[in-house]
Amino acid sequence: MAKREDFYYREAKRLGYRARSAFKLIQIQRRFNIIREGDLVLDLGAAPGSWCQVIRKIVGKSGRVIGIDISPFTPINDVVFIRGDITSEETKERLREILSGEKLNVVLSDLSPKTSGVHSLDHARSIWLGEHALKYAEEFLSKKGNFVCKLFEGEESLRFRKKLEKIFSTVRYFSPKASRKESSEKYIIAKGFKG
Repeated sequence: MAKREDFYYREAKRLGYRARSAFKLIQIQRRFNIIREGDLVLDLGAAPGSWCQVIRKIVGKSGRVIGIDISPFTPINDVVFIRGDITSEETKERLREILSGEKLNVVLSDLSPKTSGVHSLDHARSIWLGEHALKYAEEFLSKKGNFVCKLFEGEESLRFRKKLEKIFSTVRYFSPKASRKESSEKYIIAKGFKG
């Protein structure tokens, strides 16, 4: 589908969002109420910044947003951005310095591997990224905090879900309407971190 024919692409342009993916988070938020006003939220895979734009509106002036991505990021007012690889210890250390002992209310991951077109390989890579995102949740989330993670569905999805079910009160799958019809992506919504 040509971009100009895509409803969510046009809406993103109209409303000033940097990418159509903003609507995936908006739809997740409407359904699950993941983020609250005043929250401290981490966005993994933040570039180009559309999720940070959505989060910023939800958390309001009393909340804070931190984004991490390996790609460059045009600044957004009141969003702290760390340019780094989420799998590197150096990136985690920079986050520790920013938080200085404070805990996050929400960890979001819209991380996506560079797709190869081979489903089993893309799935394995997405699970690998999901595992790294989960490490951030395990270290930095406050008790009862929430975690959202994008995955490409496949044979490892159930194992990953079971891992989440041990450390969160509720775990659900969700496919936002804003996801492209041809995509195998799903979001796993985990609420109530047991700490």
